[in-house]
Amino acid sequence: MKNLLFFICFYVSSFLYSQTDTIFVNLKDYSSDFVYDMKYATDSNFLKEKVYDCGDCYLRLKTITSLIEANKKFIKKGYKIKLFDCYRPLDIQKKMWTIVSNPKYVANPEKGSIHNRGGAVDITLVDSNGNELDMGTTFDHFGIEAAHSYENLTDIQKKNRKLLRKIMTKSNFQLFESEWWHYNLNNSKKEPLSNFKWKCN
Repeated sequence: MKNLLFFICFYVSSFLYSQTDTIFVNLKDYSSDFVYDMKYATDSNFLKEKVYDCGDCYLRLKTITSLIEANKKFIKKGYKIKLFDCYRPLDIQKKMWTIVSNPKYVANPEKGSIHNRGGAVDITLVDSNGNELDMGTTFDHFGIEAAHSYENLTDIQKKNRKLLRKIMTKSNFQLFESEWWHYNLNNSKKEPLSNFKWKCN
């Protein structure tokens, strides 16, 4: 009887955890250790218009869990993650594709981006004074200079990209080759595309 109760409790808790793990949540509710510069909540982006009502970072809970762990590692080294973009509604993806219809830089909304699944982040690092580390290009630079394989960088730029890449890939994320700032949580492609719109406080 005890074994039966144990397996029932284990099954129910596992089910509830897996359900909770896939919902969208606000990063600010789980950590105050991040810096925000949510580009699409401003007109300082390649769309040249504000497309988010506010600069909140929503992601799947499992993405947030791994992101917080990565940030703890950076903090130990004197840095913090600065966020440019997190979950992105599918409607916004369609708008981006209209402007830049190049799958090397913008995912075709028919297939969708990992951003649309709550499993991707666009990030950089800042030092203890809040200054961004030099990564060689700006965020959303559509050119070969933004690629991880690009070698014509200074030693400092290479070192900074390597630091970001090393800790993120050790924290359950995969890099995106053409964009040094973009990281996908492992196995996020299985999550469904979403057009969820969050409410701003």
